[in-house]
Amino acid sequence: MLSSFITTRGLLLAIFMLMAGNGVISTLVSFRLESAGTRAGLIGLVATSYFIGLTVGALRVSPIIRRVGHIRTFAAAVSLLSATTLAYTVFQGTGFWALLRFIDGLSVAAVFICLESWLNEQAESGTRGSVLAAYMICLYAGQSLGQFLLNLGGPAAAPFIASSLLISLSILPIALTRMKEPVVAQQAPFSVHRLYTASPLGVVGCGMIGLMLGAFYGMGAVYARRLGLEMSEIALFMSVVIAGGVALQWPVGWLSDRFDRRAVIVAVLLGTTAVCGGLAWVTGSGPVLLILGLLFGGLSFALYPLCVAHTNDHLSAEQRVSASGGLVLTYSIGAAAGPTAGAGVMMAAGAGGLFLFIGACALLTLIFALWRQIRREPVPSELQQPYQILPRTTPAAAELDRLPRSKN
Repeated sequence: MLSSFITTRGLLLAIFMLMAGNGVISTLVSFRLESAGTRAGLIGLVATSYFIGLTVGALRVSPIIRRVGHIRTFAAAVSLLSATTLAYTVFQGTGFWALLRFIDGLSVAAVFICLESWLNEQAESGTRGSVLAAYMICLYAGQSLGQFLLNLGGPAAAPFIASSLLISLSILPIALTRMKEPVVAQQAPFSVHRLYTASPLGVVGCGMIGLMLGAFYGMGAVYARRLGLEMSEIALFMSVVIAGGVALQWPVGWLSDRFDRRAVIVAVLLGTTAVCGGLAWVTGSGPVLLILGLLFGGLSFALYPLCVAHTNDHLSAEQRVSASGGLVLTYSIGAAAGPTAGAGVMMAAGAGGLFLFIGACALLTLIFALWRQIRREPVPSELQQPYQILPRTTPAAAELDRLPRSKN
């Protein structure tokens, strides 16, 4: 196991540094637009541009990697991402920033696919799950800590400059690596219709979770600012939510591997709905807001891997890698619509409208999950596929879990 982590340490360091730089951009862009008096609907459209870019990139990057290789693709994506990060300081306009966010999404998709397929090549069969968990911990840790770049003093461009520096430096571990570049396999397509036939709850769940988390990432900073939080408090709130996304993964996964996974999904959706109600009711900063934010992150971030695992329970081993692409696409489409939809509710109901929207999505998914429990018998716990501790970001990461692992 140790040898796998030593071999992949450069990849893990690269994703940590890149997310420490890029993870704050969504928060920073939304905060700056809100501070400038931009309407919530336009802020939502800017955030939507990022997820559209992420979706397009996930569909189009693999042929580029096959043509020029991982290192060149990664270097090009990081260079482009660093440049767009600096470009935000040149001119602040919603149309221009929407274009930059679209390019950001394309670049981040390329980075994820490069690193995740490379991790798959380097990980040993007995440590694939641990390596993916380490990768996602580095990703979330970088994203969480990166929120504190909001607190940088000096000129208004300082957070963008610091972010660009970290993004640029993330190329060093990859540019200097002696690891052999992997071959990117071309997966056979697995349509969303076939996925829905196999697992209606898995597909509907992934799409609705995309709506929920897309809305949060796109409009979370706007919500916090409209509650009257200072910049340092916004950074702390966003960081706590992301950290919460890691905290409850293991206990939720442990439960879902031992009981009817749909019952666990129902329980997590119920908890998410209740926490969203609390966040919609909160009117200012304080411990209650942070505790609710921590719970929201812990519960909502666990829903995507729960739905992926539930879908895998109904698929053969040969189908799972190809099917993951359909699940990621479903999630991405939801995430692209989430910021705009959440912004629309905020315009009608105020700051708390964001979590009214997210809570409504969770409630609708809960009702659907209860209906599916009536319509279909549960998969016996001994036949369920192991829950992946942390969520997948692209179909390439699904390869990390393609070999069977024993359940503890």
